[in-house]
Amino acid sequence: MRGANQLSVSEFLLLGLSRRPQQQQQQLLFMLFLSMYLATVLGNLLILLAISMDSRLHIPMYFFLSNLSFVDICFSSTIVPKMLANHLLGSWTISFSACLTQMYFVFMFVDMDNFLLAVMAYDRFVAICHPLHYSAKMTHQLCALLVTGSWVIANLSVLLHTLLMAQLLFCADNTIPHFFCDVTPLLKLSCSDTHLNEMMILFEAGLITIAPFICILVSYILITCTVLRVPSTKGRWKAFSTCGSHLAVVFLFYGTIIFLYFNPSSSHSAETNIAAAVMFSVVTPMLNPFNYSLRNQDIKGAIRKVAMTFFSTQ
Repeated sequence: MRGANQLSVSEFLLLGLSRRPQQQQQQLLFMLFLSMYLATVLGNLLILLAISMDSRLHIPMYFFLSNLSFVDICFSSTIVPKMLANHLLGSWTISFSACLTQMYFVFMFVDMDNFLLAVMAYDRFVAICHPLHYSAKMTHQLCALLVTGSWVIANLSVLLHTLLMAQLLFCADNTIPHFFCDVTPLLKLSCSDTHLNEMMILFEAGLITIAPFICILVSYILITCTVLRVPSTKGRWKAFSTCGSHLAVVFLFYGTIIFLYFNPSSSHSAETNIAAAVMFSVVTPMLNPFNYSLRNQDIKGAIRKVAMTFFSTQ
């Protein structure tokens, strides 16, 4: 099968965001996505720095947030720099091996986002529904185990799909109507039988996405039931406010994921798919630091502390 694979196309052509971009449009897109990428990296690095420097934030909630910020930096860096290089060089080709590598890391970080959002929902459930047992339940060992287990499962899951994709033949058309190597357009280009790939995506990858979502849903149902039993309005608002940032990220992330991968392909155009992909792969990682820094007083205070330390050294 390896020899047969060498007879298939050796590279793909990424059409990018626009199929017939003008020079002025290319420059505008380059500046726009460069600005968004820098905002993503700097914003998430600031969250990481603030959490690491403030000892008050060395608790499970912010340990998971720091991991989410790290994953968002890696996720965006897997897609945007290649896209920027394509705009800068005017070359939209990507080799077969580089395409599979990009697909591997894109979906590994997507899976990690899934798992971390679920773990953060569980952390909020324990903090609100079982506050007296929080320290005993959310130990450092459990937090490390949850994050490590997420990395292992995400890598094994995506490795399976990548190995299956590597066995496919791509004989004629090598044009991908996307700005990164996504699994759906790749399967459409293959001249091999993709039945096994599609079945594995339906069952295994679907389970990887749905199970964390159900965990989040159940956690917030139980949180809501607990909060509604709080007698004072101020107490209920304070409990809900600790979940606001996380819920905003969940809605952004899962909204675009469901739109892209759980809708019939005939229900929306290629341009709509690309817009949704930009939303979850570029915009959402950029907005996450703003969601947490603007809604969370602890993060605001830690960021101010970082800023004061930085300017005092100048």
